[in-house]
Amino acid sequence: MKTMLAVIALSAGLSAAPPLAVAEPSGAAMFAATTLDVSAIGETKMRPDMAMLQLGVDTTAATAAAALGENAQSMSRVVAALRSAGIAERDIQTAQINLSPQYVYEQNRPPRLTGYQAANRVNVEVRDLARLGPVADAVVAAGATNIGDISFGLAEPGPPEDSARVAAVKALEAKANLYAQAAGYRVARLVSLSETSGEQGPPPPRPMMAMRMQAAAAPTPVEAGEMTVRVSVSGLFELAR
Repeated sequence: MKTMLAVIALSAGLSAAPPLAVAEPSGAAMFAATTLDVSAIGETKMRPDMAMLQLGVDTTAATAAAALGENAQSMSRVVAALRSAGIAERDIQTAQINLSPQYVYEQNRPPRLTGYQAANRVNVEVRDLARLGPVADAVVAAGATNIGDISFGLAEPGPPEDSARVAAVKALEAKANLYAQAAGYRVARLVSLSETSGEQGPPPPRPMMAMRMQAAAAPTPVEAGEMTVRVSVSGLFELAR
């Protein structure tokens, strides 16, 4: 009987012990610091100093060989005109050569082959914008049947991009200080900084359509306008009271 009473007393003592307490994380432990994540854009405007355009020759003939041969002769004259206009060989690059059959479609009849069309396109980089108009006139006179969109750019984009970066960081700091003050904080330090994108924003491409059947009596006018070099940055700031 004494042994059984001792066992019962031991069991009662074990059940009466308080359970282990699990500490809940406090708000301070969950958030070590108050941070602000913002982004900003910096821009630099300047005039472009180079341009890229695509031009080409389209020819049609009864046979594929004739179409391709005539096209090759015309494009050779166009390339020679480019070089005579001061365009270096390194700035002339073939972009496309295409040969396709031409059909006539009539109701209730099978397609009828009428010939072949050959197309040749080259990309031309013009490093002196003063030559751009005369180049367009020269290639049309030499046999180019079309001139595509013109895009403007910078030969040395590094310095204007750096200016845009400085402007972006200044705008980022100003925005961070503004948000911090509005929320009742101050900026303690910059935790991280990243550049999300850098791009040149030239004026919209300006289409220049040219036909061989008539060359303009006056030189083709080309206006380069002004372009924008744009850089976007993002920063993480630590705030303090």
